[in-house]
Amino acid sequence: MGLREEAEKWLAASGIDQWRDPATRGPALVKWRADIAAGRTWVVEDHSAITATITLTGPDLDFWHPEDAPQSAIYVAKLITTRSAAGNHLGGRLLDFACRKAQAAALPWVRLDCWRDNERLQRFYLHEGFQHVRTEAPKHRKSGWLGQRPADVIRYPSEQLNELDAHLSSKRSA
Repeated sequence: MGLREEAEKWLAASGIDQWRDPATRGPALVKWRADIAAGRTWVVEDHSAITATITLTGPDLDFWHPEDAPQSAIYVAKLITTRSAAGNHLGGRLLDFACRKAQAAALPWVRLDCWRDNERLQRFYLHEGFQHVRTEAPKHRKSGWLGQRPADVIRYPSEQLNELDAHLSSKRSA
């Protein structure tokens, strides 16, 4: 949660109104805590400090429809890196980790949805090999920019993070 709070403050200071809406923040945190408890969230640790997190989950049916073959992908949520890790491709390396998890599950896609108004984040995902699928705008959601990338795209092969490393571990407590 410390990473999330740091990200919220940085986003607000950058003029990006993401994750702070009282109507959506509470339910999003409840969902994230359930993902953590279910072992769907991983963290990267550096000298016992958590520097990044990623949650890999199933499709959000508010966004992904039957014609998208939603079961053909692994879904990235809550990809957060600490500001001190900026510039070392940690977010991209975590996306590679997601691709390897999708490959291991014989899934052809890695998908995500991100905040509709966060163009900087959208550009990050495009830079990391995602293609914009479409933007959905359900009234009860702030995210909805949908992206996907083939699971066989690995952008940082010489800088892999994997579960065998001491640096990446699934967390099961909130």
